[in-house]
Amino acid sequence: MKAFATRRAVPVLVAPVLAGLWGAALGWSHLDGGMPLLDRLEATMTDLRTLIRGTTRPPEDVVIVAIDDETVSREGGYPLGRATIGRIVDSITELGPQAVALDLLLLDRGESREDAALAASLSSAPAVIAAAAVFSGGRQWLEGGGLLDEIPEAERFLLPLPAFSEAAAVGMVNVATDRTGAPRFVPLLFRSEGRVEASLPLRVAALAARVDPEIGSDRVVLGQMTIPTDLGYVLPLAFYGPRGTIRTVSAEKILAGEVDPGVVNGRIVVIGATVTGGGDVFPSPFDPVLPGVEVISTAVAHLVSGDGLVRDRRVRLADAGVAVLLPMLLVGLVAWRRSAIGFAAVAGVSLAWAAANVAAFSAGIWLSAAVPIAAALPPVMLFGAMQIWQNRSRAQRFASQSALLQRVHAPGLGRWLATHGDFLLEPMRQDAAVVFIDLSGFTGLSETLGPSATREILNGFHALVDEEVTDCGGIVSSYMGDGSMIVFGLPEPTARDAANAVRCTVGLCRRTRAWLDALPAPTSMRLGFKVGAHYGPIVASRLGGEGRQHIAATGDTVNVASRLMEVAAEHGAELALSDELLQLAKAGDLLGSGLLTGPMEADVRGRSGSLQVWLWRDTAK
Repeated sequence: MKAFATRRAVPVLVAPVLAGLWGAALGWSHLDGGMPLLDRLEATMTDLRTLIRGTTRPPEDVVIVAIDDETVSREGGYPLGRATIGRIVDSITELGPQAVALDLLLLDRGESREDAALAASLSSAPAVIAAAAVFSGGRQWLEGGGLLDEIPEAERFLLPLPAFSEAAAVGMVNVATDRTGAPRFVPLLFRSEGRVEASLPLRVAALAARVDPEIGSDRVVLGQMTIPTDLGYVLPLAFYGPRGTIRTVSAEKILAGEVDPGVVNGRIVVIGATVTGGGDVFPSPFDPVLPGVEVISTAVAHLVSGDGLVRDRRVRLADAGVAVLLPMLLVGLVAWRRSAIGFAAVAGVSLAWAAANVAAFSAGIWLSAAVPIAAALPPVMLFGAMQIWQNRSRAQRFASQSALLQRVHAPGLGRWLATHGDFLLEPMRQDAAVVFIDLSGFTGLSETLGPSATREILNGFHALVDEEVTDCGGIVSSYMGDGSMIVFGLPEPTARDAANAVRCTVGLCRRTRAWLDALPAPTSMRLGFKVGAHYGPIVASRLGGEGRQHIAATGDTVNVASRLMEVAAEHGAELALSDELLQLAKAGDLLGSGLLTGPMEADVRGRSGSLQVWLWRDTAK
């Protein structure tokens, strides 16, 4: 048992350690953003948590002026002429905005007069205009540890015409998408050939705050506002809802002067296209075609209000810690001795972690879901499968041992011991019927038979005894070579014990006679049998040492039943029954067609006084 406990303790201790090392490897890689294979899982889990959190109220500091279908219809086509864009900027400027962001790329020369008009409009406004960074492969992927490691490095910048860039500040409008195409981050800084540029959201937020941004470790500071950033100074996005959640005004209404000045005054205005077929759209958890201007506006809102998701190095350290502890805890629970409770505890801990993760996300802290899942799931599944296999092997071994126990013990007694392990820990006195049967002449016969023939005869005899006793509801307490001791009343006494014992004695006599007649004549002529049965008090107990015990019935009743076989043999009968047994059994037709004689006074060897005994002979031979 000690060796088994030691063998069990080794995997219980080693498995959590190995699971923790696996989680530590994933956590270390996560700290550097090197987990691109988990990007899709994290994206799915992020969308799910966003939907669970639901829509939120965006800050009122940011307003979108949309170049929408109404505007395009009024102006006669898309893209709008630059003079028209200038009139939109002028109309907004007249309403007193804090800052104006133009989410349109002005890269090519247009008609000189219109370009000049737009440049004049931009110079008279607190404006920031869009530029773009070009990355290898034509698209900026969110590849932790790759392009967004430190500051994203672009091949080149696509800058507005000099006339425009001299009239207004310039900011990059790139967003970082995952493999699904959904924007997850907005990089705040870009570099190319030693030149560093700020993003459009950062430029416009700094312009509105009238401060220059300060770049710290994992953060950007705008005056009194500190914005945590993820690896490479990227800003995580937390979408407020579907398109239109951020206050949106049609550019057509701005041009028509139909907008309440309070909508624009003192606010940051982002001008961008929402026109159908404009192409600048992204999938989001709330909307499959979210306009790009709303993505940029969401980033601006995070910078000015500080309500975005926090995912910085401290959060990643927390992710790494969970990646180590969660698999260790879950594998430890799976390794628990009470495996059913262990698996239930695994489910409970997993649900608790999931609830905590969702709650943190709703509170604005972006803890990774993919890394802990990847850290915990493979070790738990592997060790769980090993546990199931081991449990199945143990169950098969125990079933085999139980089947062996059933064969070694009487069937009823074996089943009883399997469910009543404390049976007869203390001796118990009770009434029972005891039956003995013994083959006559077998000892002399066995001296002339070989081992195989002797075994065959005994095996056949024991089989018929066991079958008859089981059918009558008794148990074979022991086999003594060519004899058997049978008890009716164990493991629990019943009112039918005496009757069942009488019925069994008759059945044993008839079946044994038929079995002897079926043996070869030289063998059957040398064998006979005798049966004795008595009813009275016995002492039932376990006998033996700690290594091996057996159930035994002792007392005067047992001795009398054994001696009654001698009485039967002395009078040429097959069966001798005590008067106590026969009267209690109310034998009646239990004795069948046999000849019952008695009662008679019989002396029992080893017992003072005589005993009333009945003799039975089978007349149906």
